[in-house]
Amino acid sequence: MPVPLAPYPTPPAPYTPPAVNGAQSQLVCSGCRNLLMYPVGATSVCCAVCNAVTAVPPPGTEMAQLVCGGCHTLLMYIRGATSVQCSCCHTVNLALEANQVAHVNCGNCRMLLMYQYGARSVKCAVCNFVTSVGALASTTEQKFNS
Repeated sequence: MPVPLAPYPTPPAPYTPPAVNGAQSQLVCSGCRNLLMYPVGATSVCCAVCNAVTAVPPPGTEMAQLVCGGCHTLLMYIRGATSVQCSCCHTVNLALEANQVAHVNCGNCRMLLMYQYGARSVKCAVCNFVTSVGALASTTEQKFNS
């Protein structure tokens, strides 16, 4: 005689500690690099995916984000840092402030490009056109097919 199978029990809802006035903040897990939400006032956060415990920066610390140039992982760092080392691929990334970057439209497809202030040229990721910036902008544009 066949034995009836019981359905899997519904897992309990994860515990979420109460936040002060419902306010939450976020940071990147030091283990698996997932984005973690936590209540304001917490001193550390335990990741539900990898169980790594990540320390919360002190209150009032302004954080910034950038994407690693080596592995494209989202990195968070304390605003004002000049460089950030990726914990995944160990690439050292320049952390530029808003006033250290400039914008130009691609000379071929007109896509808005962002580049480090002081650079001589910028290569478009869409069409691979190299747009010169600065004094020699009109004389040294060239197209690279890579």
